[in-house]
Amino acid sequence: MGDDEFETADAGASEGIPISCGGIKKGHYVIMKERPCKIVDVSASKTGKHGSAKINYVGIDIFTNKRMEECRPSSHTVYSPTVTRTECQVVSIEGDGFLELLLADNSTRSDIAAGDMLDTLQEKYDNLKDEEDLLVTFISAMGQEKVVECRMLTNK
Repeated sequence: MGDDEFETADAGASEGIPISCGGIKKGHYVIMKERPCKIVDVSASKTGKHGSAKINYVGIDIFTNKRMEECRPSSHTVYSPTVTRTECQVVSIEGDGFLELLLADNSTRSDIAAGDMLDTLQEKYDNLKDEEDLLVTFISAMGQEKVVECRMLTNK
């Protein structure tokens, strides 16, 4: 490798936006232990004789629903993942639990699994009437996707 060539390095935070621990609020998304989490509780301890204020925060992993806790100085930087919500129409439900989805731009996807929503989705899909569509909402963050809700849409 020459003097002008560099290898790329990954600090592990390329999936997020830097924020100060002091700016964390309930309902925000934060990367905790390399997992995207939604903050459910935040508390601050007072400054002590030998240090700055500490921020204690509790988050729930948005994909596994595991509870995680962290305590950091308020001036410490953490990362907020980019979380997107997408609503689309269910075209079919495959035998292996994957969904064929019609996106807003009229393209289709068949690489998203129904996961723990499979039974609910299958029941609603089987009971569709002619003027109804089944819509699902899935979230995406850090290269993962999960179906989080479904609803019926009546076409008039």
